Amino acid sequence: MTDKPLSERIKSLELQRTRALVARDIALAATLHADDYQLITPAGKTFTKAAYLGAIETGDLVYTRWEPGEMAVRVSPAMAIVRYPVTLAFPSGNTVHCWHTDSYELRDGQWLAVWSQATAIKS
Repeated sequence: MTDKPLSERIKSLELQRTRALVARDIALAATLHADDYQLITPAGKTFTKAAYLGAIETGDLVYTRWEPGEMAVRVSPAMAIVRYPVTLAFPSGNTVHCWHTDSYELRDGQWLAVWSQATAIKS
């Protein structure tokens, strides 16, 4: 199901979330991720919210660029999924091209990221 206004809101939230990660704005990022958030990286590593935001805060994980492609969104009354190709860049100069899929849930009136999974796109 696609609800245009909600789809656009989810896209906007995803952009806000990823910009906060690149800017290392942990206070903002914390409000956009559920406490039980989980990330699975292209390498198969898993992160909890605390571990992920902690790694960004300490500088162990730094994004220098998060460049999303066209986003596709599916929505239901309490859940939304956004999927898009993305180019990630790091201070080392390495770039990763991957598909990013994020699940959002409506909790207490707020849409929060609950799961993220990135899958590498092989050239």
